[in-house]
Amino acid sequence: MPKDAPVTLAVIIGAHGVTGEVRLKVFTEDLKSYQRFNDGTLTLKSVRPGSNGAIARIAEINDRNAAEALRGTELTVPRSALPPLDEGEYYHTDLLDLPAVSTTGEDLGRVVAIDDFGAGDVIEIERPDGKRFMVPMRPEAVPEWDAERMVVAAEFVTA
Repeated sequence: MPKDAPVTLAVIIGAHGVTGEVRLKVFTEDLKSYQRFNDGTLTLKSVRPGSNGAIARIAEINDRNAAEALRGTELTVPRSALPPLDEGEYYHTDLLDLPAVSTTGEDLGRVVAIDDFGAGDVIEIERPDGKRFMVPMRPEAVPEWDAERMVVAAEFVTA
């Protein structure tokens, strides 16, 4: 992923109240550490937990109508604004669309989704013929990955 490609940290899912607060679906553990979104056009003033996500006040939104008009708006920051990673860590955005190959050299397709069903991340790979399969994001299944490709252990490859 390019260094400054936008990364979505949250999406506005609706209005909260009449004063312009918004409900957010959040994709990061710490949204509070970011102040400016969408190339500086939106400024986060406050955020707190809500019943189905988070509730935020954005400086540029002053009433319910303005909040409703932004439903579906993604709150993005440049990739370079994300904190550095430790060894073995990754951002989902860095894995999406990576080409996948097996340890035997077979072209497997591309990473199309990353899910967590409670036991850790599961990588979904779409083959060139459109069929999909999943592998756990564990060292025995995905022994290596980088910015260029993901390598999947051959014994985890399904037809």
